[in-house]
Amino acid sequence: MTLMSVGYNVVRSIGPALGGVILALLGPLTAFAFAALTDLVPLSAVLRSKWQVRSSPLPRERMTTAIHDGMRFTAISSEIRVAIVRATLFGLSSISILALLPLLVRDQLAGGPIVYGVLLAGFGTGAFIAGIGNSYLRRITSQNRLITLASVACATCCLLLALTSSVAVAAIALAIAGAGWVVTWTGTDVCVQLASPRWVVGRTLSIYYALTYGGMAAGSWIWGAVAQYYSLTWALEGAAAALLLVAAVGKLLPVRLWEESDQGAFDFRPPELALDLKPRSGPIVIKVEYSIPEENIEEFLSCMRERRRVQSRAGARDWTLQRDLQNSTLWTETFRTPTWTDYLRLNHRLTVTDREVGERLAALQVGDSPPRLSLSIERSTSPAPGSQVQPVPFVSRP
Repeated sequence: MTLMSVGYNVVRSIGPALGGVILALLGPLTAFAFAALTDLVPLSAVLRSKWQVRSSPLPRERMTTAIHDGMRFTAISSEIRVAIVRATLFGLSSISILALLPLLVRDQLAGGPIVYGVLLAGFGTGAFIAGIGNSYLRRITSQNRLITLASVACATCCLLLALTSSVAVAAIALAIAGAGWVVTWTGTDVCVQLASPRWVVGRTLSIYYALTYGGMAAGSWIWGAVAQYYSLTWALEGAAAALLLVAAVGKLLPVRLWEESDQGAFDFRPPELALDLKPRSGPIVIKVEYSIPEENIEEFLSCMRERRRVQSRAGARDWTLQRDLQNSTLWTETFRTPTWTDYLRLNHRLTVTDREVGERLAALQVGDSPPRLSLSIERSTSPAPGSQVQPVPFVSRP
């Protein structure tokens, strides 16, 4: 992710300056024609790439189901939620720098395309330097502190841009903002990826990018409206205040990297069944019985809270935990899946780290026997459509 950001910002450093020179010397038609030709290079690379699709023993999910499962996983995973909230707020505030830059060049710096290209090159240069040193920065401090400092750096840039009329000072300020830009986006991107198993990583990243780019789109409109109805200085100073608030949010919503978790899929073998189930047979009821001594109940309940989160984000529905009234050591975990395929998909989605929760629960059992798993299928007692129902005779009481 850092290498991608570095490469992107190297091009960002060279491209605007080159575009400004072409625009000033040859006009907009030549500049845009040159930009269109350069787009053919990545397009040809995509066309020549050979994509490897990971095979699955399960049928392809429907689009609506896949979207729903991705949104549910994102909503249940606290580390992904925090990264998305922090990134969206940062994008909402920091986009003011790039959105208001043309106005700054024209009205405050009295410049043209070349000045605009130079300032964007300064932004890209700062991003490039931060990308090179990002791994070192993560070794000496936490990712949450880096993202907080990046928000402060972008706030400093906004204040400098609001107060200066010097191109050199503006270029230095934009270099500071570029560094904060890369540190924030690489940190939140990596956080979302590390917290997402392979089966859902594309969906969580899609939600992440949709919300963060939506925040940047909204921020561009907000700060542009402030600049239009009030002033450019007010807009930049307001953005600086907003970025300082975003930095303060880091105390309430710290970003954590889950580097030690194993998000690889667990090797699951379907159990043997007495019934011949079809892929869409269901609903399936899953019950797991635990025998827990009194001294292990607190730890058991703590593990069960994690177990509920793990099972629910993988696809479990109506998850409950019951304690037997006649046998105080007997606890039953119950949940449902809509179909047999959904049950198989749930188990294929569980990672090695998720399975460790089950191992901790098994260690709390009485004796050496593992928890007892039972599978059943719900059957309705309602009559089939078109069948004749025998009326229940009415017998009056004497």
